[in-house]
Amino acid sequence: MLRDLQEISDGKIYGCNDMVRAACGDCAGCHACCEKMGTSIVLDPCDIWRLTTVTGKNFEQLLVDTIELQVVDGVILPNLRMDGEKEQCVFLNEQGRCRIHAMRPGLCRVFPLGRIYEESRIRYFLQMDACQKPGRSKVKVGKWLDTPQMERYERFLMDWHGLRKQLEKQVKDGIGEQEAKTINMFLLNLFFIKPYEPEQDFYEQYEERRAMAGQAGLK
Repeated sequence: MLRDLQEISDGKIYGCNDMVRAACGDCAGCHACCEKMGTSIVLDPCDIWRLTTVTGKNFEQLLVDTIELQVVDGVILPNLRMDGEKEQCVFLNEQGRCRIHAMRPGLCRVFPLGRIYEESRIRYFLQMDACQKPGRSKVKVGKWLDTPQMERYERFLMDWHGLRKQLEKQVKDGIGEQEAKTINMFLLNLFFIKPYEPEQDFYEQYEERRAMAGQAGLK
């Protein structure tokens, strides 16, 4: 893993208070990272809360023209849909700007950085060839991520990552197709399909659902 990281990064690991060469002049004249991304913009529960809040649509309505489902390492998860001949994000407007920038998904916020999930914290690395914008300048990682309540957000990410990894391990260890499907549908309904209240704190809603998952045996 470390060798692979060295190959794609500048060899440094960053925290939220570190400076990283990621600033791109507000992406003026460029939206390359919003095209031809396939199914790579995988969404988590916070992203769905953001999308349902900003669009006024529920999960099923988003599935019509905004998101789609895929299986990632045995886990059913939603991703942003690419659309049209240019295979561009459905939220890109005619001027090549994001229509939901303030509520964009977490993977859009972190790009061109990547996340490293350590035992008790998240750190970041710069993907050297990911962004096509030349002449990037330094910016504090926390400012670049542009995420309110960053500490709560990272705690959520750590927990969600752990839950995903637990299910991935169970599938890999061979829990059985029917049992894997049952757990997947339980998590999909609990964390994605069940509507979030847009005016309520997301993290409180997530913790309530997380407790339900724990009662069901998913620690």
